[in-house]
Amino acid sequence: MAPNKNAKDQAPDTRLPLISVTVQQEGEELREKQFRKKFTIGREDDCELQIVSLGISRRHAEVYFEKGRWWIGDLNSANGTYLNGEKIDKVPLGNSTKVVLGAANAALFFKVEGFTSDAHTVREAPPSVSQVIKQYFTQDAEEKPGQHTQLIRKAFKRLQYQQKKKYYLIIGGIVLVAALFAVYGYVQHQQVKKQQALAAQIFYQMKSLELELARLQENVMASGDAKAIDEAERIRNRQTELERSYDKFLEQLHFYENSKWSESDRVILHVARVFGECELGMPQEFLNEVYRYIKEWKTTTRLRNALSTATENRYHEIVARTMLEYHLPPQFFYLGLQESNYNIKTVGPSTRFGIAKGIWQFIPATGARYGLKNGPLVGLPQYDPRDERFHFEKATRAAARYIRDIYNTEAQASGLLVMASYNWGERKVVERLQQMPLNPQQRNFWELLRLYRSEIPKQTYDYVFHIFSAAVIGENPRLFGFNLENPLQTASAPAAQ
Repeated sequence: MAPNKNAKDQAPDTRLPLISVTVQQEGEELREKQFRKKFTIGREDDCELQIVSLGISRRHAEVYFEKGRWWIGDLNSANGTYLNGEKIDKVPLGNSTKVVLGAANAALFFKVEGFTSDAHTVREAPPSVSQVIKQYFTQDAEEKPGQHTQLIRKAFKRLQYQQKKKYYLIIGGIVLVAALFAVYGYVQHQQVKKQQALAAQIFYQMKSLELELARLQENVMASGDAKAIDEAERIRNRQTELERSYDKFLEQLHFYENSKWSESDRVILHVARVFGECELGMPQEFLNEVYRYIKEWKTTTRLRNALSTATENRYHEIVARTMLEYHLPPQFFYLGLQESNYNIKTVGPSTRFGIAKGIWQFIPATGARYGLKNGPLVGLPQYDPRDERFHFEKATRAAARYIRDIYNTEAQASGLLVMASYNWGERKVVERLQQMPLNPQQRNFWELLRLYRSEIPKQTYDYVFHIFSAAVIGENPRLFGFNLENPLQTASAPAAQ
């Protein structure tokens, strides 16, 4: 059971023995904290010892001082607290105690000042029946049992005989019911897997139709052919039907209602869908990384300052409107934030491709390809008011066209692959994309992570996760501990691709 919830919180007290805890998580450095008062362990920000992992509950366990000892007690966590592989309710902490939280998501090593004994599981001692057994059921050759004892023994034997047949029937029935439940569970599990596979297939059919529709729309704009217009309308209707079917499958699977997702998890799933990734296939590692980059944003004022600049100049409205005009998620607003912090006069470093300039950091050749005139200071690392890369609306429209072109070709309708491709400084990313099949089901960010995680350049990896995590924060800033407003809430309604 959980520790006594009515116990008063203990204030820091130097008279209490110092307790040290070292946190070990896979892929992270060891960290140690020390306490002289009660503390809580979990995912929530207000936990004194915060551990961000899906296997850890929001408030997972509590360490408290009671009866002259430090104790750890489980707070009815979803995945449990373990000592020596055994699930525990509470244990006292000794000089060297290792406790595992969740499904081996985190190991905690406790040391208590002045204590030498190890922890042991605390249980209520069961009432003893040894005397009853000895008195009534132990045969003693030298002692003749009394009449009362003989009567009890005879009654027990008769009851044993009568119950034996019932026990066999009951055990047989239990085995049969267990077998039926096992078969039912297996069938249900297989059915869920089939439904998930079918839903994923529908999702990627929907993305393929989106790409086909984009190509047809280009043909319609170029030729005005009536047959192409009819075909585009047919594909658009089919895409709408598939989207409804996909949403229905998610509803039937209770995907978003699943108790394993926290409210913040659901925001991350939603943003993945907005950027064209199938939330059904989201790797756990991706979810963990998003939380890590959200914590990075908390260590700097860059996000707050960039959003302030953007909203003061109404850049968020222009970007959202332009992206929607090109059938792109307005959340690509955060790509511009990552490139320039929305400083209109941003100038990048000199490279062999030239100097990137403006909010969207176009190099000279790319800017010219999308209709932006380079200024007379094109070769100098300084602001040039005659360079159209510094013209916010023109550059934003060029950026939307550029993003849409990547989205329709190499990225195969994956917004996260668009981000990786936009970070053009690392040619390896593009080479890896070109090695993947040209269809959304086999060329998406989940597949890129699965196949080439160790080869993705750190610059590009950071770039994608900074943009994505900023977009997640922007959906509900206060949920993630930011005292901000969603900049896109007033600019446009978020659109899922």
